Amino acid sequence: MEGTYRRSRSEVLGRDMEYKVFGRTGRVCLAFPSQSGRFYDWEDFGMVECLGPWLDTGALRLVLVDSLDDESWCAPGPYHERMERHELWVRYVCDELLPEVEASGEDGPARGHAMVTGCSMGAMHAANLFFRRPDLFDAVVALSGIYTADYFFPGYDDPLIYENSPEDYLAGMPADHPYMERYRASRIVLCCGQGAWEGDLLASTRRLEATLGAKGVPAWVDYWGNDVSHDWQWWQRQLPYFMGYLLG
Repeated sequence: MEGTYRRSRSEVLGRDMEYKVFGRTGRVCLAFPSQSGRFYDWEDFGMVECLGPWLDTGALRLVLVDSLDDESWCAPGPYHERMERHELWVRYVCDELLPEVEASGEDGPARGHAMVTGCSMGAMHAANLFFRRPDLFDAVVALSGIYTADYFFPGYDDPLIYENSPEDYLAGMPADHPYMERYRASRIVLCCGQGAWEGDLLASTRRLEATLGAKGVPAWVDYWGNDVSHDWQWWQRQLPYFMGYLLG
């Protein structure tokens, strides 16, 4: 399965950014790598191949996005400066990458109908972007994610970090906030295994599920078995299972 490699200048980040696109038509889906990963990881670990049925029929346009985790979430240094770098990456994804990808498609899908997905840290990025920008994204598949910034910024006391901690800002968001209706009209999928290396992520997923339930936001939250570990071999099985629900 052949993809198109692209490299373009990000004015927001002040550097070139790389990404790869599979498919020319269909729903745009931004896919984020796991912690400190690169855009090509999804292809290398078989995640693109498992989406072949939707890519081959033109139902899906998959965009493999590069991360800046090593300059933000996983970098040393002051909390606020690290999160400022992440905020620039968020602006890059929403204001530069997404419009660029949409403009290059053969069928030019409208803004507000893109999807996001990711595994592990990529699930955190996918969920965070979905909940922060429901005007741009109306579906999310988050696999084995951790949804609290406190995991990376223990004991943080910073509004900017709070704005990137879904567990926290969703809990603090009024049930009648305008975003809530957008969430309720969207498709939200959270999945986590219960096996090796999933403990912290499982607990975070359960907390996020409880918060969404308390706000009246429907979500498909699926917990796989005790043999399901934090690993690509399981994400390769989970993603097409849920993509069938989202795309038919």
